[in-house]
Amino acid sequence: MGYDTTAYDDVEPRAPGMYFLREALDCENLGVTVVEGDDGWEGMEHDHGDIDHEEVYLLLHGEATLTVDGDPVDLGPGDAVRVDPGSTRDLAFSADGSKMVVAGAP
Repeated sequence: MGYDTTAYDDVEPRAPGMYFLREALDCENLGVTVVEGDDGWEGMEHDHGDIDHEEVYLLLHGEATLTVDGDPVDLGPGDAVRVDPGSTRDLAFSADGSKMVVAGAP
C-alpha cells in the first residue's frame, strides 16, 4: 500500500498534549507531532544537532512563543518557523486551546 493513515488523537500521547505520529504513520525520515496545550504549557529546551534534524513549527490555533537560540518568536494562528538542527528551541503556549503541528526530518 502506498500510504498510511491515523488520527492524532488515536495515538497514545508521549507527554501531556504531545502526539508523535512517526511510528503510527510508518515514517522512515519524517517526524510529525501534534502539540496541544493551554496558557502556561511549556516544552523543554532542546536541539537536534546530533541527528541533523531540522523542524518546522506551524501554529494552528491559539498563541505561542518559540524561543530559538535565546530569541523569542511570537506566533499567531497560521505562523510557521523553521529551526536549524543545531539551534536550541523551546515552545510555550500563551492561550488556552492552542494547537501546533511540528514536522521534522534530516
